[in-house]
Amino acid sequence: MRRGRRGWRRALTATALLAPVAAVAVLVDACHVEPFRVEVTRHDLRAPVPRPIAIAHLTDLHTTGLGPREREMIATIERERPDAIVLTGDTNTDGSTFEGMRDVLSSLRAPLGVWAVRGNHEIWSFADRSRELYESSGIRYLENEAAELAPGVWLVGLDDAFAGRPDPSVAGRVPEGAYRIALFHAPVGFDAVAGRCDLAFAGHTHGGQIRIPLVHPFWLPPACGPYLAGWYERDGSRMYVSRGIGTTGPAIRFLCRPEVAVVRLVPSSREVTGRK
Repeated sequence: MRRGRRGWRRALTATALLAPVAAVAVLVDACHVEPFRVEVTRHDLRAPVPRPIAIAHLTDLHTTGLGPREREMIATIERERPDAIVLTGDTNTDGSTFEGMRDVLSSLRAPLGVWAVRGNHEIWSFADRSRELYESSGIRYLENEAAELAPGVWLVGLDDAFAGRPDPSVAGRVPEGAYRIALFHAPVGFDAVAGRCDLAFAGHTHGGQIRIPLVHPFWLPPACGPYLAGWYERDGSRMYVSRGIGTTGPAIRFLCRPEVAVVRLVPSSREVTGRK
């Protein structure tokens, strides 16, 4: 019995000594490592296209300028060499300036263009100057507008469902039979366009930023609805919600790395999601 008690005491002592070390390691990772480790997720979707079209989805940059995270994101995009880049809002954050944001945005290039819609942070900070910000950076801005990305493939850019005035009827202005890709910030906007588009991209959730296994995220902004991260399907439409690049609130990420999602439209009869 005495040996058993001594064993338990040693185990408890070791746990007491290791717990602070583990806590410090987690804190260092969440504050100084994980927020800067941009992850690429790759996905193939079947579409009526004559050749593959790779689309890089960026969202929630929350940038004030070219820092380590932004440079890693840009380097990632350059390695992936997508045909098009789409941004789904919240490029800015507290302290952002047009000049600092332009440094980041003007570094994004793709053969079929860089396209953007605004999120709640642009609306709160810049209001009607969102178009000026993006277009002065060489980016095509869509606010309840549709535009052809490639023959037979159209983008439908909607205003933010949380802070703006989205007009889902824009999807009806796309030519009949075209492949429709909806862009919007808050994923709750999917409820209004499901069945009107083939594919949708959204952000806003940050994936929860802090993820504890089997525990609901501690922090989520309004207008997320039942959507957190990854793929969702409804009425024949599919939506991808990205974890985004930056942070708001606590500038930390845990088990929720920044993400560049690359979705490739392929003219194949076989559909694969989660391609590595």
